Amino acid sequence: MGGSAISDDWEFTTNGARTLVLVGRTGNGKSATGNSILGRKAFKSMSSSAGVTSTCELQRTVLEDDQILDVIDTPGLFDFSAEPEFVGNEIVKCINMAKDGIHAVLVVLSVRTRFSREEQAAVQSLREFFGSKISDYMILVFTGGDDLEDNDETLDDYLGRDCPEPLKNTLTLCGNRRVLFDNKTKDPLKKADQLKRLLLLVNVVVENNGGKPYTDDLFKELKKGAVKLHNQATELKEQMQKSYEEQLRRITEVVESKLKETTHRLEEQLAKEQAARLKAELSAKEAQKKSDDEIRKLREYLERAQKETEELRGRSDRGSDCLGSGCSSVM
Repeated sequence: MGGSAISDDWEFTTNGARTLVLVGRTGNGKSATGNSILGRKAFKSMSSSAGVTSTCELQRTVLEDDQILDVIDTPGLFDFSAEPEFVGNEIVKCINMAKDGIHAVLVVLSVRTRFSREEQAAVQSLREFFGSKISDYMILVFTGGDDLEDNDETLDDYLGRDCPEPLKNTLTLCGNRRVLFDNKTKDPLKKADQLKRLLLLVNVVVENNGGKPYTDDLFKELKKGAVKLHNQATELKEQMQKSYEEQLRRITEVVESKLKETTHRLEEQLAKEQAARLKAELSAKEAQKKSDDEIRKLREYLERAQKETEELRGRSDRGSDCLGSGCSSVM
């Protein structure tokens, strides 16, 4: 497989290319997965919790059947630590790179870590930001296939063993489309097989959506602006460039505003859940205290009853001894 990097101002043409966008939490292996798809080390990748990818980047490859794949690697767009302004700029940049549309969104997860609250929120943010229709284009890519192989496990074993409810819901949202990747393997047959499995799922996504890539108003507006810029006369190029930059700035503001609304809504939801959990814990503590008090009172009652019983038994024994020895009362 060959390929080349695409610059930021590169303009798509209708050429049958399919665009795949990698999203996911920092450290899950988005860049390494992109390299596995491309068949070469195009994206910078290393083991790091801080993340290596700092901005959206597009790389292209041509498959053996002449199918063109454009792969867009993204930074941790929906990490809780990401600043809204940065996220907004990167989303606009990603949309600009894929202004002909997205054929599949590859949500990269790792079998080495549990499906976190952050990842659940990221998927929710993705759907709220781009609309629920984006779920029809989502494929879950699980990295860390080498770990499962070392334990003689399959992806089905992993998901069946201890699959949290939020992950089950995410699988349902994307039609149970998932694939396991081993980005460390040197085996060419294994590399080819996992890529084949992924591309089959991409074909399913394309077919299910009538061959139409995902687009929305932001895509259409940016594409329209790019076409206008390209078709203008040379003497108007600088003026149109400024107009296009203004358009990008305006759309960026819309993106940032929408992102802030989504983040605020998620924060409120998390706060409500935390308040409900604290209330439940308080109720449990109060119930435990009440139970402990009742048990203490019952124990005290039983101790008094036992003491009274022993006293009565003692009196009874003394009365029996007196009768047996012929005791008489003196008046």
